[in-house]
Amino acid sequence: MTETAVPHPDLDPATGALLQFLAAAGAPPMSQQTPEQARAGFRTLAVDLRDDSLLPPMAQVSDVEVPGGAGPRPARVYRPHAEGPLPTVLFLHGGGFVIGDLDTHDLTCRTIAEHSRAVVVSLDYRLAPEHPFPAAVEDTLAAAEWLVEHTGDLGGDHRTGVAGDSAGGNLAAVTAQHLRDRGHDLTAQLLIYPVTEMGADTDSFRDNAEGYFLDADTMLWFGAQYAGPAGVDPGDPRLSPRHGDLAGLAPAVVVTAQFDPLRDDGDGYARALSDAGVRVEHRQFPGLIHGFVDMGRHSPAADAAVLETCRLFGELLHR
Repeated sequence: MTETAVPHPDLDPATGALLQFLAAAGAPPMSQQTPEQARAGFRTLAVDLRDDSLLPPMAQVSDVEVPGGAGPRPARVYRPHAEGPLPTVLFLHGGGFVIGDLDTHDLTCRTIAEHSRAVVVSLDYRLAPEHPFPAAVEDTLAAAEWLVEHTGDLGGDHRTGVAGDSAGGNLAAVTAQHLRDRGHDLTAQLLIYPVTEMGADTDSFRDNAEGYFLDADTMLWFGAQYAGPAGVDPGDPRLSPRHGDLAGLAPAVVVTAQFDPLRDDGDGYARALSDAGVRVEHRQFPGLIHGFVDMGRHSPAADAAVLETCRLFGELLHR
């Protein structure tokens, strides 16, 4: 991350203070790190610096294995304190397809489970560059097909959803298209500042290229790690779901942030879904940045945005 010389007047003040704290830490930009270094740094922020006593309590949290594209994959099941029966949601974590794991998104999964009143199954899909595209997609689709057939075993009912942030939002969008094509009646999808068109050159990508946690260089670095060897078609719907058939998809909650390079990407996907006749609840949260879903403990504005997001998703799941 590179600190902005003059913070934008519309930036949430608490988020601005967090950005200043991160800039003062002096860590090199993620795009100049190895994947191993980037993963360790992200875990420090998301896991080591949090207060676990503040995590939303669950009725049960259990580590399991679910099918993947090349063998079983670790997953974690969150059952909230809520009257059943409950919908079951497959959650895909963000991190540019390179970083992130079950632990880094533990808070997010607990929050969705509690406030959307759902059983959440978080998937530990394979990461790039060790496992480039389409490994993450293959793991996700295998897990999703298994989940929709085993919701009763997981403590949920027939209602199913997919959810994800950033790269996980990409995988959730791809999964929603795949399940529709396989004849599964998905109940809802939650896409949090998703990547829907790989390599898109947008106003938000240029305007928010530096200073707001996720920068343009890191996005390009993520893309290079994930796409792997030359020859991957950026228009492949499994890579860029914006290029897929959007008709007949499950109702969606799509949320974006004002100071996010991915803002226009997510906003454009929300419009494309609506134009295809899909019910969409779209929110662009002012003053916030990429990653706000994990910043509620630092920013009241981010906390309110997360609760609004979960409320909207819960309403679709329980309709």
